[in-house]
Amino acid sequence: MIFTSDNAAGVAPDILAALARANAGAAASYGADEITRRLQARFAEIFEREVLVHPVATGTAANALAIATLTPPYGAVFCHAEAHVNVDECGAPEMFSGGAKLIALHGAHGKIAADTLAAALANYRAGDVHQVQPACLTLTQSTEAGTVYTLDEIAALGAAAKARGLGFHMDGARFANALVSLGCTPAEMTWKAGVDVLSFGATKNGAMAAEAVVFFDPALAADFEFRRKRAGHLFSKMRFLSAQLDAYLDGGLWLKLARHANTMAARLASGLRGVEGAVISAPVEANEIFVRLPQATIKRLRAAGAAFHPWPGAGDGADGHTVRLVTSFATSEAEVDGFLAVARGG
Repeated sequence: MIFTSDNAAGVAPDILAALARANAGAAASYGADEITRRLQARFAEIFEREVLVHPVATGTAANALAIATLTPPYGAVFCHAEAHVNVDECGAPEMFSGGAKLIALHGAHGKIAADTLAAALANYRAGDVHQVQPACLTLTQSTEAGTVYTLDEIAALGAAAKARGLGFHMDGARFANALVSLGCTPAEMTWKAGVDVLSFGATKNGAMAAEAVVFFDPALAADFEFRRKRAGHLFSKMRFLSAQLDAYLDGGLWLKLARHANTMAARLASGLRGVEGAVISAPVEANEIFVRLPQATIKRLRAAGAAFHPWPGAGDGADGHTVRLVTSFATSEAEVDGFLAVARGG
């Protein structure tokens, strides 16, 4: 009953097998291998246009390098107050951009509203040397609250950003979970809604350690390769990152894995609604659940071996506390049902 994070899950068998195949024989280094070259065509196919794809090993690297590419040192990056880039990346976006300022915006359930962004932008005067200059919008899909931006919401944010000349970055650490939740195409959720650069996540959904920075406008990526090298993410044996992404996309594996994780989250959420004292605090739209549980229930679950993280939430107190539960491609129905049985007191 491990619900701490989808990072806790292992590697999908198909991806492990791909790594073993990539290990056979020698291959060109630093991304000149056949597998890495093949990624360009794979991503172009799923996004319905030519793209530039640069594998990296971590989501923090993908986010920080993508944002730095869109933002000068005197720039402002608009993000949700709870965004991973704002609270969980140890200043990496600021460092790799040379000092850009993150502007935290608030919104219910992890989402920024287009009106909120527009109001914030109105406070900044173009060309005023005393102010940072708006340069980038970054949003997380799915969000840190386990919710999913709709296509209309993404498009509205994109329009507000473009009206002020901002670049538009999407942190897609759980991109596949959001995609299957919406039932749309990758193109509809990104460049067709105005997204310029995507951090395409795979690690949380079955890879060992593989993310990709995807540029929908090659002109924006003019210096990215230098940034990636300087950051230590130009791997000499790049084929092993690329083999993970190649297998991840092959035959729709990434969607299958994400769909399973989302289904397990929905099963867990449905069962929690019948647990006495449980209050789910945000819509469950991907593979994360935030639920306030009575302290006695939490104690009983921990005693039974269930693992999860406490999470600050409204209404927390001596009688109950909010916890985060995350399902993954490896979560089983038995784990979910066992957790629910203990939560009910069985």
